[in-house]
Amino acid sequence: MDRYTELRSFVLVAEKGSFASAALVERVTPVVMGRRLDALEGRLGVRLMHRSTRGLHLTEPGERFLEQARQLLRDFDEVEAAIGAGRHTVRGHLVVSAPAAFGRRHVAPHGPRFQTLHPDLKLSFNLTDSVVDLVREGYDMAIRIGEVTDPNYVAVRLATNRRVVCGTPDYFARHGTPASLDDLARHNCLAFNLQGGQQRGWSFRKDGRVVAVKVGGDLSCNDGELLYDWVKQGLGIGWRSTWEIEGELARGELVTVLDDFALPAYDIQAVYPQQRYLPAKIRHFTDYLKKVYAAPGYWARQPAPPLATPSAGDPS
Repeated sequence: MDRYTELRSFVLVAEKGSFASAALVERVTPVVMGRRLDALEGRLGVRLMHRSTRGLHLTEPGERFLEQARQLLRDFDEVEAAIGAGRHTVRGHLVVSAPAAFGRRHVAPHGPRFQTLHPDLKLSFNLTDSVVDLVREGYDMAIRIGEVTDPNYVAVRLATNRRVVCGTPDYFARHGTPASLDDLARHNCLAFNLQGGQQRGWSFRKDGRVVAVKVGGDLSCNDGELLYDWVKQGLGIGWRSTWEIEGELARGELVTVLDDFALPAYDIQAVYPQQRYLPAKIRHFTDYLKKVYAAPGYWARQPAPPLATPSAGDPS
């Protein structure tokens, strides 16, 4: 039997003046109410009520304890109400992890706008390409690109992404357009070096299976932003994400090749630990990003929208 039930039953019996009247309110029998009082008195080691055929009378300790019990119940109800309100009110501190480049362009820039709509919220972003342990490292949620298989986490799809081979029209005019995966060997492929962690090469789908193609070129590094910039300069071709180059594709500054060999699209997701009651701050920020990314032409606007405060609540 929980202590809250014992306290509530004691206060109710004292206020109603009988076990029978209190039992009607609780929808239990008078015997159950008596057992609750017995348990409370046994735990406290004092008699709170004198019981007789003529009625119930509070003892001196019972009189003192009654007001304290009432205050405890009020405090409990207030705390419970405040916590419950947190499920519906965006407040507190939201800590978000996101991939470094994607987070700089498509997550953190939307933080000020979201915070303007919810001024009681504090936002923190950690932009890293490491996969963080959300629970152990104190994050509320993460933005991740690709499959999430951990059953302890919920993954909500925000948008889709593909990896494509691309270059400038000028580069292909000078060096020709690859028509097969074997043609990549004759092109200056701007790729991550060993320190960048892409030792397997570029991945494609051929004859119904995934294949990795080793590529090479005269420039490599461990920084995706620099590779992206080199591709835009026409120094070679790259294997880039559509979230990164959609603007250049829309303006004709970059074009894709070998699209028939590209892997299927995969999801950009909001990820957070499984929990019975999802805090409003996580739910609302997830929904906000989903609306932002779904806005017509969003991905074609490069760079990401500025940090200016919006005039209205529409994220688009």
